[in-house]
Amino acid sequence: MANTRSAKKATRVSSRRALINKNRLSRVRSAVREVESALESGNREAAETAFRNVQPELSRGAQKGILHKKAASRKISRLAQRLKKLS
Repeated sequence: MANTRSAKKATRVSSRRALINKNRLSRVRSAVREVESALESGNREAAETAFRNVQPELSRGAQKGILHKKAASRKISRLAQRLKKLS
């Protein structure tokens, strides 16, 4: 248990940030899942729309430190390749 005022504040801040980070990561994963399901169904228009939505989510996740920058870039690249193959 935290004893000092600064340690108590740090635990409050870290728990608040953890909730925010969990929410952001959930949004990223949901967006990626949406693209993948559209790709598997073969619906090109839905896949393109979902891909346009997932790009900023992944970039924002990398910017906020939820994902590594290169991991986000890799995911965007691989999804783009799969979308290109669909056509």
